[in-house]
Amino acid sequence: MGLPTRYPIHSARSRYAPRCVHILVLLSLIAVILLFNLDIIIMQTKTVVHDSDDTKIIIEEKRGSFHQNFLVTWGDDHAKILNDGELLTLSLDKKSGSGFQSRKQYLFGKIDLQLKLISGNSAGTATTYYLSSEGDHHDEIDFEFLGNLSGDPYTLHTNVFSQGKGDREQQFHLWFDPTADFHTYSILWNPERIILFVDGTPIREYKNAESIGVPFPKNQAMRIYSSLWNADDWATRGGLIKTDWTRAPFIASYRNFSANACIWFQGQSSCDSTSPSSNSTTNAWLTQKLDSKGRDRLKWVQRNHMVYNYCTDTRRFPKPPAECRMS
Repeated sequence: MGLPTRYPIHSARSRYAPRCVHILVLLSLIAVILLFNLDIIIMQTKTVVHDSDDTKIIIEEKRGSFHQNFLVTWGDDHAKILNDGELLTLSLDKKSGSGFQSRKQYLFGKIDLQLKLISGNSAGTATTYYLSSEGDHHDEIDFEFLGNLSGDPYTLHTNVFSQGKGDREQQFHLWFDPTADFHTYSILWNPERIILFVDGTPIREYKNAESIGVPFPKNQAMRIYSSLWNADDWATRGGLIKTDWTRAPFIASYRNFSANACIWFQGQSSCDSTSPSSNSTTNAWLTQKLDSKGRDRLKWVQRNHMVYNYCTDTRRFPKPPAECRMS
């Protein structure tokens, strides 16, 4: 059996070449390998540093490898990273679901991730993609995709937790089939607001209401999480429709992760979010808000595709929550 092609194969004549030639060839090969690997690292991870007064704002943009950016946290062989790290799939069967989390924590950022959801009868399943801190008084920003019977729409369930309190659900039926192709789901999180986007269209805005006594997620760093699990006790029609295990495995797919965000490391954030560089467009998300076109698109989504809003649920909240009363 011959040598793998990555090893050079020399002719008989090369055995009689001076030893210095061998050394030079070896050093050249090492240099080429190091340069190649360095180029891959540069392409996959880009860190931009901005100086603002006495602080440094470090904005990290990451694309590509799921190997580099995430850890599979449960499900073992039910989670697979494919295509040289460019694609990740989670699967669910009667034995187990699966999930992953980001290697890094963030304190504010713009996160983008493309998902392709379970096709066919997905009733009883829940595919989640969210930011969360840890502990009983955690903060959390949720996308949850609740499966349904074939032909019925997925329900996109959103929620915002602050200091352990949630109960801020809004639900939507999307204006496309999220199982037919990949679509981009984005979380914009800055000190003043949280905006959720689908393919660049805003579907929800949650504003900082600390001025009227409502806690806002701004002091706890969060990781990115995703999971696929059996939630047939509540996910589809309040638990009336159960998971059809004859259709397993159920598979959700992920690609094109990107994070433009402040990194939390060893108890400190790399950003001073109160004083972003005035001439920088890279960190514009730190102060981003909806313009008139964005507000119009948000109203269109909520008027035509929202199917539940906690702010208008008088059975649960006879007196609307304080943040709902903000203009």
